[in-house]
Amino acid sequence: MIDYLTVEEARGREDIRLVLTAGVPGPWGEAAKAILRVKEMEFTPVRQGGGDRNEALAEWTGQSSAPVLVVPGEAPYLTLRAIMLTAERMAPAPTLVPQGTEERAIFLGLCGEIHAELGLGWCRRLMMFDPILSAVPAGDPAIEKLERMAQKYGYYPGCSDMARERVIEILKAFSARLQRQQAAGREFLYGDSLTALDLIFAVFSNLVVPLDADDCPMPDFLRATYTVDDVGILAAIAPALIEYRDRILRDYIGLPMRF
Repeated sequence: MIDYLTVEEARGREDIRLVLTAGVPGPWGEAAKAILRVKEMEFTPVRQGGGDRNEALAEWTGQSSAPVLVVPGEAPYLTLRAIMLTAERMAPAPTLVPQGTEERAIFLGLCGEIHAELGLGWCRRLMMFDPILSAVPAGDPAIEKLERMAQKYGYYPGCSDMARERVIEILKAFSARLQRQQAAGREFLYGDSLTALDLIFAVFSNLVVPLDADDCPMPDFLRATYTVDDVGILAAIAPALIEYRDRILRDYIGLPMRF
């Protein structure tokens, strides 16, 4: 387990702080952690409660969600893209983001297909709300938190079909990309070396094919939520893509995951 500071404890510090959802392998936060660790950027973890109002966090950073990167003397960085680009600026080596304008635009677009609106993570999260909301009985105190989260993240009744099709489309595209890369003798999703795209895909794929309990000791209810049994989605994932995912996690991010 990670030793988190509270928001109140973290506000007065002058080091780099990273706000993370405590106790779960939230892929946005895990991707931010992976990028900073590959860059060898030390950070202090700060607790955010998943689905909570997190009013103190919102007062401090302007956002109640995680991850948030707080750098002394700078405004908080509120998205994974902003965290990735800030890390690249602060610690240029090793390079995780291409520098050329056209290359960079293509690269960031590929990253966005995983972490941004209507990307893999966004759509898998939308798919999770239908079974969760339907399983909670009326009057259960948990329903308020769940409905607040659903509204915050763009859920609407009937969106699961759209989200499922996007997940299939994205997984097929990344399976094909890896196949082309490997056919060209490359071991990564973009170019000839490790990039943030590899780190981001590796942790977000946990939303489709979760790591086993030894490598990712998440709560049982969350493992059940993350696990996909949809044959269409599973058929979209080339076995080589999961083998590659496991290699990136093992060789560059480190296992077991700690959150």
